[in-house]
Amino acid sequence: VVLGGIFVLSSKNDPGQGSTTAATKHVEGKGSTGITFQEYGDYQCPVCGSFYPAVKEVQTKYNDQLFFQFSNLPLTSLHPNAFAAARAAEAAGLQNKYFDMYDLLYRNQQVWSSSSSSETIFTGYARELGLNTTQFKADFASSKVNTAINADIAAFKKTGNDQATPTFFLDGKKINNTDLFDKNNQPSVEKFSKLIDAAIAAKKKQ
Repeated sequence: VVLGGIFVLSSKNDPGQGSTTAATKHVEGKGSTGITFQEYGDYQCPVCGSFYPAVKEVQTKYNDQLFFQFSNLPLTSLHPNAFAAARAAEAAGLQNKYFDMYDLLYRNQQVWSSSSSSETIFTGYARELGLNTTQFKADFASSKVNTAINADIAAFKKTGNDQATPTFFLDGKKINNTDLFDKNNQPSVEKFSKLIDAAIAAKKKQ
């Protein structure tokens, strides 16, 4: 996979996408500037996986200034385990471990991506996080979790952008992924920082 590439999906999604439920609000960071750095991602997407280390470093660097929000955009026609992974994160979130599961999913992306028993692997992650696995399994299979994921997909559609992952928004403005790579075509914390510093400076002038 070329890291500079972006996976694009047609309008095809899992059943139930017509829900009017509000989109999820998974947020970390203190956000002293009021600026939100949002990622729409697919846990099985290799490009999202390649961005993960840089995104985590950016989160740490700007934890005081920014809110970091992750929203679901599983590209199911390309990544058959993506929706299940999103279910795992949402189910963990119902036990207050959303970002803990988010980390495990990306750190272990190559382990579960091609698995025919990904749910078993995800339950193992839930156990590792100290979750109630009976509750996790029930939430994983629930319509509540399914609806939450589809609400994120619907919210992304309203932005008018092509469905692609990862897609980043900074203070509500879409970032071009091509602006985030270094000369070696790798996601760059320095490139992220340049854009974020400019947004913070602009916010202060308002």
